[in-house]
Amino acid sequence: MSKTFWIGWLSVLMLSGIDVVGAQGQAPAAPAAKPAAGAAAGAAMTPSARVESTPKGQLKNPYKDDNAAIVAAGKGLYFHTGCNGCHGGGGGGGMCPPLTNDIWVYGGDDDTLFRLVALGSDALLAKGYTRIGMEHVVGPMPAMGAIVPTDDDLWKIITFIRSNYTGSPASKYGTPPDAAPPPG
Repeated sequence: MSKTFWIGWLSVLMLSGIDVVGAQGQAPAAPAAKPAAGAAAGAAMTPSARVESTPKGQLKNPYKDDNAAIVAAGKGLYFHTGCNGCHGGGGGGGMCPPLTNDIWVYGGDDDTLFRLVALGSDALLAKGYTRIGMEHVVGPMPAMGAIVPTDDDLWKIITFIRSNYTGSPASKYGTPPDAAPPPG
């Protein structure tokens, strides 16, 4: 066999090895699945496009956090898209707020969380949202709408986050309307 053949073959093996090492032990994200019925009123699209095509208050997660397969897929996507770099491996916080407690900086309902992740905090504020809670560590949320491949993938990430929630059960989906917002 020629020297060129072996060099090419070794290059392929090296690139494959780099990909495996780069994952740092994390399972690769599951391929984008077709959205669940009613998940997003139609074919899959980017999270940013879903936000732009859906009126405020109408985004609703089609998944429940007791679905182990969806939670596992969401966990893979959470790591694959880099959420863990700021929020920690289990969502308990890092250089950015934890995602596991009952302090929702902008609100904990599905619609607000989806828009926050897709648009980022600066664009969310520009659309008229306000802070309703404070954390000790609060950096701006970057827009992830072009990073997370599909709206269905973002719902799975949100499902993973909800599955790790450790705060008050009454506040799992945001501060109840009859309760005062968290101090801050």
